Amino acid sequence: MIFYHKFEVRWSDLDANKHLANSSYVQYCAQSRMAFMTKEKMGVTQLSRWGIGPVIMHERYSFFKEIYADQTVIVSLEIDGCSEDSSIYRFVHKFYTPDGVHCATAEATGVWIDMMLRKMTTPPDDVVEAMNKYKSPETIVMTREDFKKLPFSPDNVDPAEFTK
Repeated sequence: MIFYHKFEVRWSDLDANKHLANSSYVQYCAQSRMAFMTKEKMGVTQLSRWGIGPVIMHERYSFFKEIYADQTVIVSLEIDGCSEDSSIYRFVHKFYTPDGVHCATAEATGVWIDMMLRKMTTPPDDVVEAMNKYKSPETIVMTREDFKKLPFSPDNVDPAEFTK
């Protein structure tokens, strides 16, 4: 299954070039994920009861066609990667105009965390069932090793570098 969420592009969603701002793409993806979770009975209230939360660890975008003010944009959500216990997931979002023109694609990799321990956790069975509905035959099985393949990793510096 594919989940779709519709947005009306507002003036405040634009950048200086008068098209949808990069930050708005991030916000639209996040809101699409929350709408998906609410539809699947795992909204903010339920997540609080379970003591878990979704955390995005890596996000990337490709842009194909501009989106302007007063346009309608439809953002899809599919799960194209997931660990066997659903503790790790990867969402793919596609941005479309109402006539089906594909404007952008986003990929967001994340984990579920225990809100008290602040550590990765396995979500409840209800979450696993809901996520399974949005997998496709091409959905890959992910593991912690997939985080090592992400393009960036921490690289601390000496704070004295900031004052040079």
